[in-house]
Amino acid sequence: MRAERVSTIAVPADAAGQRLDRFLAAQLPDLSRARIQQLLREGKALVNGAPAKPSLKLRGGEQIVVTGGPPPPLRAVAEDILLDIVYEDADLAVINKPAGMMVHAGAGATDDERNRGTLVNALLHRFGKLSEVGGELRPGIVHRLDKDTSGLIIVAKNDVAHRKLARQFSNREIKKHYVALVHGWPTKGRGSPGSLSRAAFARDGVVTIDLPISRDLVRRTRMTTRGSGGRTAVTHYAIREYIDSSYGKFALLDVQIETGRTHQIRVHMASIGHPVVGDTLYGAPAELKLAAYRRRGRHLSDAASKPEPLVRLGRNFLHSAKLEFRHPRSDQRLILEAPLPEELSAFLEILRRSQRERP
Repeated sequence: MRAERVSTIAVPADAAGQRLDRFLAAQLPDLSRARIQQLLREGKALVNGAPAKPSLKLRGGEQIVVTGGPPPPLRAVAEDILLDIVYEDADLAVINKPAGMMVHAGAGATDDERNRGTLVNALLHRFGKLSEVGGELRPGIVHRLDKDTSGLIIVAKNDVAHRKLARQFSNREIKKHYVALVHGWPTKGRGSPGSLSRAAFARDGVVTIDLPISRDLVRRTRMTTRGSGGRTAVTHYAIREYIDSSYGKFALLDVQIETGRTHQIRVHMASIGHPVVGDTLYGAPAELKLAAYRRRGRHLSDAASKPEPLVRLGRNFLHSAKLEFRHPRSDQRLILEAPLPEELSAFLEILRRSQRERP
């Protein structure tokens, strides 16, 4: 067994006032701050021989002993988790992923707990062998869906299929269709480009948003269209249904994306002032509140038909509903679909039942 690394650090006087975890992150650049906080919790980073909290303010002159280095790299493990398999053959599978399930553990994961309950864990149990192109944490994963986005995702069972599918994604040959519910009523896609936002233009009822996406430098969990050096991102949407409910106005959209940037649909819709319902990261409220509700000028008298004062979805109203691509072996065109999950259909019905009647 390899001996654990031991680092001894003397705290200089000019470090007085610094947080312990931040100081150690600067002194031990090969350790992430999360890893340092983990070592502190485990009592493997001692200040003057005693355990300390990450938030400890240093005074200068302390001696810190850290036992342990970077964590061993995680590799995905098999877990018996039920999968909704829409299509499967010797080369690939298409899964209808539920909302709330991560596709794979993050590269910065520091413990086994974050490496459980993912789609990859379920895939390894169901299929055993998957492509290795994506590495040990992402076997079989050709593309991703956000944790709170449901719907279709392609999985490669071997390296040849993986590379051919990845080439289709890279060449924008795979058609990815989503259903989204957004706050407000976006433009109908009519009129001249000058009547739309600075980066949206309309044609035949379809609005295209062409805005580069980059990491938000202030809030690192977010992406943004306002940064510099972003990557090209193109989203098309058409309005399927307008809903004027007692909770506000909403629009049900058919969305197609040419690129697959992180949070792309969510960022683009928020950038034009219409965030995806449930997407609190990009400005949507966590709960929908009941507005003053009247029908034909009179308050509802039937208590059974009155809407609830608060409605909460608990996830993003974003669903990967349809995929069109060429099979990597046969070159046959595959078109696969997944209906809206029950929780999204039920949420839609709540809004539809509370629609205002117009005189």
